[in-house]
Amino acid sequence: MHRRHFLKTLAGLALCPLCPPAGFAADTHWSYEGATGPGKWGDLDAASKVCSIGSQQSPVDIGPTIRAQLPRLNIKWPSHADTIVNNGHTIQLNFAPGGKLVLGKESYELLQLHFHRPSEHLIGGKDFPMEAHFVHRNAAGNLAVVGVLMAAGRRNAAFARVTATMPDKEGPAVKADPGFNPRRLLPGKLGYYRYPGSLTTPPCSETVEWLVLATPITVGAGDIAAFAKLYPMNARPVQQPNRRAVLRSE
Repeated sequence: MHRRHFLKTLAGLALCPLCPPAGFAADTHWSYEGATGPGKWGDLDAASKVCSIGSQQSPVDIGPTIRAQLPRLNIKWPSHADTIVNNGHTIQLNFAPGGKLVLGKESYELLQLHFHRPSEHLIGGKDFPMEAHFVHRNAAGNLAVVGVLMAAGRRNAAFARVTATMPDKEGPAVKADPGFNPRRLLPGKLGYYRYPGSLTTPPCSETVEWLVLATPITVGAGDIAAFAKLYPMNARPVQQPNRRAVLRSE
């Protein structure tokens, strides 16, 4: 692929990882089951071929890990989101420029947050009721996604605001609840697993640094059920690790 076209494609993916990039047919339909489900994504469009032939696909089942001196997650997110949208695959919150994730010497801008049910990443073969993905992009167009595992338990006020205001049908973005604070979807401890991977939706581009938090958060069972009424299952199955090492922060 020509370098200029490649960078343009990466930029488009970073702004909206769930939107079709250049070269991916706008009317290409994909889903989580049947003839357009995950097992067929690589056949739907030339741009999504990597979904079936890639060697660093996500999500993965996080089993044995290697302890490492990883940089701490320096999160500088805003206290609110800009818009919320039901995009036909999930509920997504978009952020105005300014939110940051600093990882060592690298700075990434927070773009959006979306949810999967059940969790896409597994821990030792165990899944969770849901998973939140905070998508960031750096100046070079590379992505860093912070994954937050979500268990049923004590109600989380931030997630409750999402389920109370999420559009129940696919459509254009609307203003988000100004009281929603993304930082309140984080656990108290920010230890994490890190590995190189991909987008978990077509075109499955292998441009993602995954940072999956080791400590889950709890959210209300009723709020999980509310999300499940819209999206009972929107998680890609785990992919082969292909000898990738998963590091765990000390």
